[in-house]
Amino acid sequence: MAAPLALIDCNNFYASCEQAFEPSLLGRPLVVLSNNDGCIVARSREARQLGVAMGVPYAQVADRLQRLGVVVRSSNYALYGDMSQRVMTLLEARVPQLEVYSIDEAFAHLPALPPADLSLWAAELRVVVRQHLGLPIAVGVAPSKVLAKLANRFAKHEPGRAGVFNLLTEPTPDPWLQRLAVEDVWGVGRRLARWCRLRGIATALQLRDAPPGLLRRGLGVVGLRLQEELHGRSCLPLCSQPPPRQETCVSRSFGCPVVDPASLRQAVATHVVRAAEKLRRQGQRAGCLTVFVRTSPFAPGFYAASASQVLPLATQDTAVLLQAALPLADRLFRPGRPLQKAGVLLQDLRPCERLQQHLFVAMTPEQQQRRERLMALVDGMNGRFGAGTLQWAVAADPAPWRLRREHLSRHFTTRATDWPVVQAR
Repeated sequence: MAAPLALIDCNNFYASCEQAFEPSLLGRPLVVLSNNDGCIVARSREARQLGVAMGVPYAQVADRLQRLGVVVRSSNYALYGDMSQRVMTLLEARVPQLEVYSIDEAFAHLPALPPADLSLWAAELRVVVRQHLGLPIAVGVAPSKVLAKLANRFAKHEPGRAGVFNLLTEPTPDPWLQRLAVEDVWGVGRRLARWCRLRGIATALQLRDAPPGLLRRGLGVVGLRLQEELHGRSCLPLCSQPPPRQETCVSRSFGCPVVDPASLRQAVATHVVRAAEKLRRQGQRAGCLTVFVRTSPFAPGFYAASASQVLPLATQDTAVLLQAALPLADRLFRPGRPLQKAGVLLQDLRPCERLQQHLFVAMTPEQQQRRERLMALVDGMNGRFGAGTLQWAVAADPAPWRLRREHLSRHFTTRATDWPVVQAR
């Protein structure tokens, strides 16, 4: 028998990260906004109970949120990313195999325990994560990924389950499959849902019991895999090591329009620095760099353009990438075209262990090792003392184009000056 699976999901992750370091927010309605404080992208349970909708523009509901006493926070991506890494590290030490599925959820093979004991194990895991990190989680246990997704959904929304739903201890999964609409089955998108509805397949149970021939003709192998998973036969294996990335992109909308070339150069340089850091963490080098810009699609005279530079020697060196990117930024700038967004795309990624030398680019092994040690030093200092401790001059000055985050919380785990202080008496 295959090992049981679990989907471990952090509840209201962005909001919970904010509450973990500000206990005064516990029990209060809280929303988190998207880039430039645009739309609501996360809500605490209390905010949902007040009827605050997901995805609505903040400007449209700001007055209402204030009347309701809802706390507003800008997206603190540094905090959320660091807390996600801590959660996954904690989980990896307690399960035989873990697949990180997103920033706040992961699939896991569970220990070889009787089904009833798995419920106790999951409950203890919730306590451990709450004690160590201050984050609430939900655990859904099942024999397959699709059923684990279903179990996790009921763990969060079914009263009395206390954040744990073990489908292995249920006499039959049929009542729960009947309660789940086909649109809510993991892996069923809008097109597949419409196809199912047109044929009278409205629930997960009906999808499981549909004739295999019908699914094969209409949905192909995707439909058959979904059906097998709903039967509890796992056919979507865990992937502990994600495949190497083919591209790495960093882009941001500006807090205010960029109307001069110096500001565009600074923005592109900032994105290059961030992209190079990501590249080194991935253990890769880039063989091509692309810079792209655009104006607002809602303003007259829409302008969008990109320019690329093939690098003679694949690199992860920030200085080399900056030398390639800044002339591209100058080439893309157009006077009288206020830019709303810019980004950098690193392509032709290769493992850093293999470096194809170039006949006309002199780079001795000693020079290469020296540059790699320098990059490691910069990353180490910024990782230890907080992002921006060591900066590249071209990207260091404060700029009005940076993300508008008027409700930003402190960087509690990633900046030394923001670390929480405990006074013991």
